[in-house]
Formats: sequence, C-alpha cells, structure tokens
Amino acid sequence: MYRAAKRFINTFRKRSTKDKRLITAIETIVGSKPLNLDLYRLATKHSSVAETNAQGLKESNERLEYLGDAILGAAVADYLFKKYPFKDEGFLTEIRSRIVNRESLNNLGKKIGLNALVEYDQTKRDRLSHKSLYGDTLEAFVGAVYLDHGYDFCRTFILEKLIMPYFDLQAVIESTINFKSKLIEWSQKENAELRFDVLGSKTNSQHKEFTAEVVVNNETMGKGYGYNKKKAEQDAAQKTLVMLGLIEN
Repeated sequence: MYRAAKRFINTFRKRSTKDKRLITAIETIVGSKPLNLDLYRLATKHSSVAETNAQGLKESNERLEYLGDAILGAAVADYLFKKYPFKDEGFLTEIRSRIVNRESLNNLGKKIGLNALVEYDQTKRDRLSHKSLYGDTLEAFVGAVYLDHGYDFCRTFILEKLIMPYFDLQAVIESTINFKSKLIEWSQKENAELRFDVLGSKTNSQHKEFTAEVVVNNETMGKGYGYNKKKAEQDAAQKTLVMLGLIEN
C-alpha cells in the first residue's frame, strides 16, 4: 500500500534535471524506478559534503553503507550456501570475502557507474580517505534499494545485477593471492626484519585450528588463523598487509 502510494505521488511530482538524471541512472542500475528518491540522494552523498540537519546530525551515506554492508553480505552468503551445498564454512567464508572485500566492491561500484553519481568534496580527495569511495557508495546504494523495495527485491538485485554479471565464481574460487610472498617482498624492499611465528593449535569438535602471527622489526603485527600452518600464516600476512596500508581490507 505504501509503495503504491509513493508511486502514485511520484507520478505527479516535478523533478529537477539533476533528479531526472539520477532516476534514469537508478533505473539503469537497478532495473526499476525509485519509489523514494531521497534514499538514493543520501546513498550517493559522501561524508565530505554532508550537511547538518535540524537534529544536528550530518546527513551522509554512512548509515546506509552500514545497512547495505549487512544486506549484501547476507545475500551473498545465502547464495553461496545454496550453490555449494557440500562445501565447508571455511570455503564459503573465503569466497564471500573475495566478492565483498573493499577492492572488489570499489571496482564493482565503478563498473556500474556509481563514480558518476557519488557526490564528494574533490578538494579533499586523497588516497587514504577516498580509497574505498565507490565501494562504500555501492554498499549505501544496496541499503537504499533494500529500504525502497524490500529484502526480496534487493536480494534479486544483488544477485542478478551485481554478482552474476560481474563475477565469474569459478575464477574467483581459483584465484589465489599469496599474501606471505607479498609481505616478504615488501620486507626485502624496505629492509625490514620479518618473522612468522606459529603460536600453536587447538582442536574443537570438528577440526584443528592453528594460530600464527607476523613480527616486523620485533613488533607484533597481524595474527591469523587456519586449518593448517600455511593458512594461518597467510591469514596473518594478509592482516599485516592491511595494517601496513599495502592492501585494502
């Protein structure tokens, strides 16, 4: 009833040229016109151009980003769970991570055209604060679609408009990043002392889990976990690379 009323009201509302362009872009990306355009205006507003509302809060896409992150993760997890019924939790977690990590979402955001929609203060743009600008906007956009159309529609949007057209799952599964080698290369280039320590293992009802940590110049950095020593060291190396700002989380 609510959505039908919104659709009726929007039919007779005059739109600015900017709004018309945004509506066209949303329809192209989502496959449906927005019912509540305000959600998408907010989804494409970076905190660098946020305005303070009557309640004293800065209006940006950060809250929608938080919501969209959860919805996106749930939809991808559900899809992988059903697509790979005989794979274990470790496999499913790893593949989901490869799909929804910062770098992947940032690239996807640009591919679907969010780089042309997001509003941000270009005078403040720098590598650190805006390195995930389009990925963050993508998550906010998903949050807007969820609030505008509901979970079932949003889940279909995620799978049919984002995942299936842009991700070759077999290629994702087969792709591997050797974080340990990447970290070793960095340490050699920076003449840094690097050490991998396996701290031990514990066994639960299903499997043994190893713990490893990376030590750089006698400073403990990332701590990782895995079903064998190699996986634990890779996890620790990945977390260390994130801490050093060499890769995105």
